Amino acid sequence: MTDATEELEKKRAESNARADESRARRDRLNAESRATAEDRSRVLDELHGKSSEAQDHRRNRDQLNNQVREEKRLREEWNRKLQELGDRIQELKRARAPRPGAVPVWRLRKDLKELEFRHMTTALTGDQEKRLIEEMKRLEAAIREQDADLRQDPEIEQAMKSFAEARTEAEQHHAAVGQAAEAAQREHEAMVLLYESVDELRRQADTVQAKLLEVKAQADEAHRAHIAAIEEVRDIEKMLYAARGGRAPSGWVDAEPPREEDFLARLKKGEKVSTEDLLELQKSGRG
Repeated sequence: MTDATEELEKKRAESNARADESRARRDRLNAESRATAEDRSRVLDELHGKSSEAQDHRRNRDQLNNQVREEKRLREEWNRKLQELGDRIQELKRARAPRPGAVPVWRLRKDLKELEFRHMTTALTGDQEKRLIEEMKRLEAAIREQDADLRQDPEIEQAMKSFAEARTEAEQHHAAVGQAAEAAQREHEAMVLLYESVDELRRQADTVQAKLLEVKAQADEAHRAHIAAIEEVRDIEKMLYAARGGRAPSGWVDAEPPREEDFLARLKKGEKVSTEDLLELQKSGRG
């Protein structure tokens, strides 16, 4: 059985080498798998962080948009009040006759607008412009004087005070609309940028996940190859034990003994040879 023993020794060495190679490959793949899992965890953490931040910007944007709608409603409400108060003031002024010989305020304002338009659209000499400006100042002074007289009336004074307050409120709500709308736009743009980052991170996570599954599958395959090689080594060691005089296992059933040349041929082909075959070869006296 010298040739058979030598062949078994050779097979055992080859199986041990395959086991070592498979173990080294498995360990390398497992290390790569852990590193890939860490990469996936890092990407997912960043993804979740940016997604949460984007949702915060979305909530802020929605709140600001609600604020814009509310400020617009208030602005329209105060604009209506402003219009109503303005109409009321005009009614009160029309109801109060000007002083005897005084030009009505409405006529003064009409004349002033005509002069302002002429000043802006007509080419004037220096003297003409000077006289035009002086006339505009006179009209403005006359308007202020009549307004001052009208304000002596408590009802007109209160209406004008309410008008000024309404105008202030309308202007404040108008400004608030612009500020809230700009803030909402900034929140929206920040949200969009973050969601673009989230989409990119999700693609990265999918890529890393696919790589992780592939590496794990390769590691599992290497582990199975390692186990198979180890089991093969153990089987060969059992056969070596038997070839060197080990006892046959219990329950042995007599069968046609194998020939040594067949036994060696099977070994050289890489086919599995059972311990029972080797024991039977020994028993036949051909080993």
